Order: sequence, then structure tokens, then C-alpha cells
Amino acid sequence: MTDRAVRVRFAPSPTGYLHIGGARSALFNYLFARHHGGQFILRIEDTDQKRFVADSVQDLMTNLRWLGLDWDEGPDVGGPYGPYTQTERAALYQQWANWLVDNGHAYHCYCSAERLEAMRAEQTANKQPPGYDRHCRHLSAAERSAIEAAARLPSCASPRRGTGDTAVHDAVRGEMIFSNSTLMTWCYSSPMACPPITWRWWWTTTSWKSAISCAG
Repeated sequence: MTDRAVRVRFAPSPTGYLHIGGARSALFNYLFARHHGGQFILRIEDTDQKRFVADSVQDLMTNLRWLGLDWDEGPDVGGPYGPYTQTERAALYQQWANWLVDNGHAYHCYCSAERLEAMRAEQTANKQPPGYDRHCRHLSAAERSAIEAAARLPSCASPRRGTGDTAVHDAVRGEMIFSNSTLMTWCYSSPMACPPITWRWWWTTTSWKSAISCAG
């Protein structure tokens, strides 16, 4: 375990109503938090606006309470690390994506949606794992300036991943080591949407001081 307080979360997507799998994940997190004297947090993962169901958030909270679950922090009860609805956190993610670029830890990608779609199709045809090919990583300052002068905004910010390995501790599998050359490059942010779940998960876990993450 850890000396830090246990803080776990249930983060459903309001694209439908609570189902048995979601209820199981919520219950597991709730019992884990209560067993260790920690906090159980409810966060609404509402980034899929195309499939958003308007009354599903209230329905979700009603059904969780019907199951006897209550949360220490969440969209309806507040807390010190809000907002607890993802679309309301977009400005925070953008702020830190900009910080990563400004400090040399990430770079802007200017690829069009059409180029990225063609790249993924080629990877699929060649039976390669999907992922960004780092096309914009090595653009010179002059090339970036020329692109931006043409009023072409960056589509996202991607991490500058170095050589070597990354080691993580998994509570079930123990220490796991990954070669950085095999890790997927993904976008932190885009002008039109929240960043992807990998970036949101990392930043939310860090900013909320979560020592344990139990997701289902």
C-alpha cells in the first residue's frame, strides 16, 4: 500500500444509464475507500457530447444512492479539487498542455485530420499498432512559424518521449518496465475538445493527489 491517503474515483460516461458493470466498479471503489479510511470520488466523464444523454447524470446519482453509495467529492457535493465534470476542466488541461510545450516537454502537431486518418489506414493495412508517427516533432522553428503564419492552428500537443525505459509499479503485477520506443505518442489537447483519457487520467490523478487508482 502507500503512506498517502487512499483516494479512488468512479468516473462514468453519461452516454446512457447505470448498468451492472458500472455498479460493480462503483461498489468496488467505494468499499476499497471505506476499508482504508479514504475518500470515494465521483467524476462525470462527459467528453463524448455526441452520445450525451441529458438526464443520465441525475439518474446515475439517484441509482448509486439507491445502492447505498455516497461520495466524499463530486459534481453535486463539491470538494477541494473541482470541477468534477470533465468538460468544465478543459481550461485547466489546456493551461498545463501549454506549460509542457513552453518547457520543452511536448511539441505542437499541425497534422490535418485527413493526414492522420490516412496514416491510421496505412498502419492498419500494414498490421502495425496504431499511433501518431511523430511527423511534427522535428519541425524547425522557421517551419513552425511558416505554418502558423498561414493561420493553421496546432491540432494538439504531443509528448517529447526520450530513450530508455519507463518503470511503473502495478499493485497486482508488481514492477513493470516498458521501452519508451514502444510507447504510443498521443495528443494532450486540441482546440475543439478535451484531451484524451490518458492525459486526463494522469493530470486528474496527480492534481487530486490520488495514490491509488482503481478503474473498471
